[in-house]
Amino acid sequence: MEKYQTLLYYCYSYIAEAEQFAADHLKFCKSLGLVGRIIVADEGLNGTVSGTAEACEAYMKAIHADERFAKTEFKIDNVEELSFLKMHCRYKSEIVHSGLRDTSIIDPNKQTGKHLEPVDFMKMKDDEDVIILDVRSNYEHNLGKFKNAVTLDIENFRDFPDQINQLAQYKDKKILTYCTGGIKCEKASALLLHHGFNDVYQLHGGIIKYGKEAGGKDFEGKCYVFDNRIAVDVNEVNPTVVSVCYNCGKTTPKMINCANPECNEHITQCDDCGNELQGCCSTACTTNPRKRPYDGTGYYVKVPQPVTLKS
Repeated sequence: MEKYQTLLYYCYSYIAEAEQFAADHLKFCKSLGLVGRIIVADEGLNGTVSGTAEACEAYMKAIHADERFAKTEFKIDNVEELSFLKMHCRYKSEIVHSGLRDTSIIDPNKQTGKHLEPVDFMKMKDDEDVIILDVRSNYEHNLGKFKNAVTLDIENFRDFPDQINQLAQYKDKKILTYCTGGIKCEKASALLLHHGFNDVYQLHGGIIKYGKEAGGKDFEGKCYVFDNRIAVDVNEVNPTVVSVCYNCGKTTPKMINCANPECNEHITQCDDCGNELQGCCSTACTTNPRKRPYDGTGYYVKVPQPVTLKS
């Protein structure tokens, strides 16, 4: 029986004095005994937290009690172990870095693609006039993606705006965007609309909600998540493994971060290569004096950064 829960959520809602909010929110999360990673920006919240069911329930209740975040949707996973080891809450300029010089050209609170519930997404995704667009990074879609999805060669979501011209051939199609939990699609779909794409949709709640409510049909492989689970199963209907080992090419569902912190590359790697290379992506990385001990998971705890306030 699972002892804990992990909550994935986001909310685009203006936060006055967001830096101070981040500092106060960190103290609140610690008072509940939660661990996780929360990004706070003027535009809203983006978080994944983990704790006991009671702590998670108290957290959700507190978020919903704040009128700014009353409509926040939580994706809830029951887990056997906490999904983080520490609690981070940081102020940043955006809750998802868009890569835009002028972030004011889009506002997810005013215009985004039409939200599709998982069942509706499943019904539409195979239509002839539909393009399924993965707006995630290379390492994410290499691990798993929807069948027949269009993927972009991007290392981070901030590279997405520069790739929009590559999609011009699909302007007369229905564009169904998707990501892990929905947050990137809010900005990606808004950007597509800004650039003249007229029929744009987004998978509400992302891959995680699709797995919970639609059984994950036709999602191939696993879904990368930003906690120590690294990857989670999605498809209960027709599951497959599509990722291959970065080193030997053997099929593997396992993803790691390179044990060399100066590299930290996200790669899929089989256990045999992982053991041989001590969790590194290459022989060269095994010689780095800062190489982290490999425990078989490929997950490494980040050193928490303090919240700094403007003077």
